[in-house]
Amino acid sequence: MHKFSFLLWFSNIHVIILGITAANESSEVEGIIGAILDSSSRIGQEHSVAINLALEDFNIKNNLSFALHVRNSQGDPLLAAIAARDLIDNQKVQAIIGPQTWAETSLVAEVCTQKSIPLLSQADATPEWAMKKWPFLLQSSPSQIMQMKAIAEIVKSWKLYNITMICEDGDSSSIEVLSQLSGALKEVGTELSNVIAILPLVSSSLSQQLEKLREGQCRVLIVHLSFPLALHLFETAKRMDMMGEGNVWITTGTFTSLVYSLNASTISNMQGIIGVKSYIQSLWYQNANFYHRFRKNFSSENFEEFNYEPGIFAAQAYDVAWIVVDAMRKTNQKGGQLLLDKILLSNFTGLSGTIQFTDNKLTPAHTFQIINVIGRSYREIGFWSDGLGFSKSLEQNAFYSSTVKELGKVVNPTCAIRLRIGVPSTSTFKQYVNVIQEDSGNDTSFKFEGFAIDLFEETVKKLQGIYHVEYDYLPFNGTTYDELVKKVYWKEYDAVVGDVAIVSTRYEYVSFTQPYTDPGVVMIVPVKSKTGNRAWLFLKPFTKLMWVLILVIIVYNGFVVWLIERNHCAELKGPILHQTTTMLWLAFCSLFSVNGDRLHSNLSRVATVVWLFVALIITQTYTASLASMLTVEQFEPTVDSIQQLKNSNAMVGYDRGSYLKIYLQDVLGIKAENIKQFDSQKSYADALRNKEIAAAFLDIPEAKIFLAKNCKGFVQAGPTYKIGGYGFVFPKGSPLLHSVNQALLNISENGTLRNLENNMLASEECEDITDPNVETTSLSPASFMVLFILTGGTSTIVLLIYIFSVNHIYPGQRTMWSLMMAVIQSWRSQKRLFSRRVHNVAESPLNSSNISNLPALA
Repeated sequence: MHKFSFLLWFSNIHVIILGITAANESSEVEGIIGAILDSSSRIGQEHSVAINLALEDFNIKNNLSFALHVRNSQGDPLLAAIAARDLIDNQKVQAIIGPQTWAETSLVAEVCTQKSIPLLSQADATPEWAMKKWPFLLQSSPSQIMQMKAIAEIVKSWKLYNITMICEDGDSSSIEVLSQLSGALKEVGTELSNVIAILPLVSSSLSQQLEKLREGQCRVLIVHLSFPLALHLFETAKRMDMMGEGNVWITTGTFTSLVYSLNASTISNMQGIIGVKSYIQSLWYQNANFYHRFRKNFSSENFEEFNYEPGIFAAQAYDVAWIVVDAMRKTNQKGGQLLLDKILLSNFTGLSGTIQFTDNKLTPAHTFQIINVIGRSYREIGFWSDGLGFSKSLEQNAFYSSTVKELGKVVNPTCAIRLRIGVPSTSTFKQYVNVIQEDSGNDTSFKFEGFAIDLFEETVKKLQGIYHVEYDYLPFNGTTYDELVKKVYWKEYDAVVGDVAIVSTRYEYVSFTQPYTDPGVVMIVPVKSKTGNRAWLFLKPFTKLMWVLILVIIVYNGFVVWLIERNHCAELKGPILHQTTTMLWLAFCSLFSVNGDRLHSNLSRVATVVWLFVALIITQTYTASLASMLTVEQFEPTVDSIQQLKNSNAMVGYDRGSYLKIYLQDVLGIKAENIKQFDSQKSYADALRNKEIAAAFLDIPEAKIFLAKNCKGFVQAGPTYKIGGYGFVFPKGSPLLHSVNQALLNISENGTLRNLENNMLASEECEDITDPNVETTSLSPASFMVLFILTGGTSTIVLLIYIFSVNHIYPGQRTMWSLMMAVIQSWRSQKRLFSRRVHNVAESPLNSSNISNLPALA
């Protein structure tokens, strides 16, 4: 085998490496490839070795002779551009591989496009606009978009939301990566809190930037830096004691893919970091020949911290170089559009997997490996696959999960947090928050209690699975709640717990949780007696339909008794008008007595007794309802609108230190001199009773307590103004805010919030509460339907028995129905003659029997 020689380390810009086949060492060169690399970097060295190995293997396999010309850019964009012109104009290359950074790529792409030479960039990311501007530019490094999605899923698993990205200042490709990360985070319900751009190898700047991060708690730091700068970052962070608990470090593939090359002393600076990188199988298992040849040709000079094993960058460079020479062989062209098209159509499975281009970019990987740096090395803990999730292996029957926690204990992202909680000691309504000073000798301590305190402690319990939260309550004795809120902005407090209303002016300084009370402001006023017309009050106990039904039942029962008893009592006979009035008198008399000694038939007695039972219940119900209406006084608000307050120039009250004074003035239009502040609910009640103020404006939570405590004499009037609502206060961008909101939702949904509020109000609730806005309800037939059916049914059965008995014993007589029809016809004609005939019916020749002589029915 011929001697394959190349120079890896060089100081000048020109390096030429020729690959010649063993079959024909003197044969003419088939084509020339150019490479622009930074040979001072580990990645540049890997690229150089791998590209040369690719050309050697391709030449041997195809019995061809392709040459490689390499230029060392030293990471300088200007040198990279000069090298590109030299390679194209002087060396006549048909394609160029590299450079590694976007700053170099942008200048080289301009030169290559002018000369129609394909450029396969090795930069991390290529902006979309660049592809349109330079059509001969291809991104031959894997797309970062799926990697950013994998990182976002890790962040989602831990429910950490204080996220900072650290990238390199001046690297335009970082903007593309930043955009991809931001989009991926938004898909999982969070966003970047901070972005820090670091100048390369400027120690003072790096320390200052990291110092800013020390102010927060529970940080997730996503590092996307070049390998040397990342090493410098972790060394500085270690020195500043920022690599321990409270910080979760995640590195992208730019750094993670080279972690394997670090020695034990270097890796000690980055304990606990989580790394994400594109997954390929170990190269020496795939291609042992490549592995050994790489080790043989790789130089370790000036890289003592590195081992000599090839990584993903070497595999990718090998595959890209193979695709380029293969496309040159197939087209037999010396560059140009045809060669570019052939490269874009390539579908090659190499050392790093399948190589295929989509929209001038290498198709992104969909599986990533996750590592955890621990001890003297790192461990591979699992994988993330797009559309599947996290798994410990990639076997066919592998179990996938949506959370990285399924991979075992990766790193402990549960941050220990100690919060300084500001608590207002001047709250008007102590049921929500109360600060009690306790003096013990020379020591003064404070006790904190109330609804807001209880709710916050329940919320903290829900956070313990994510954060280890410790806190100290600190009393605030200031004048206004706006000042209390600004204490968080000034970083004197980490949060505020109390009856703090959520209003827009405070959002300029802090963030609030979702409201844990009903939002709104209401007006509380005294009540006065209603002075309406009460002349018809006696009809109110029953509805109109109820009165009609009672009248119908009375008349019907009276008619049944009259019909049965008329043959036994002469008083029930006579003219139709006389009989009608007698029947009605009999019906209404049955409401008050049975008249048992005057009834002759058992049937009429049964109907009367049942009706009397029903009538007794109805009359007693009516009496009770009417008595209630006559004795319970009805009330109405003394003021029912804001306009009424303004027209009368009345005084109103509000809480001391509240935002409501400005709201009453600017929004509701009440004069400043008519607004008075109060510092206790008792002072409100006294001022309203003494007419010192006409109305008090309270947040809905306060109004509930006030009306529960003062259950008589006051009422809510007017509309509810939808503002406010109480919430906990946190700094803007607080990592706790999202988790606290989720915990509050959980507490609300499981009923804990409702129970806390009910317990608070129950302690203030009066036993004798009269709601002046609720009128006594009139009774309808539905309340007595069973009774009406009972009496109506009984009377109907009695009537049918009577009619059947009369017609059965005296079949020759006119039926009772005929008699009733005759009575109705006589009443309509008003003929007195018919009345006499009815009076003398016993003497009429038309009747062979005397109805009055019928025996009483048993």
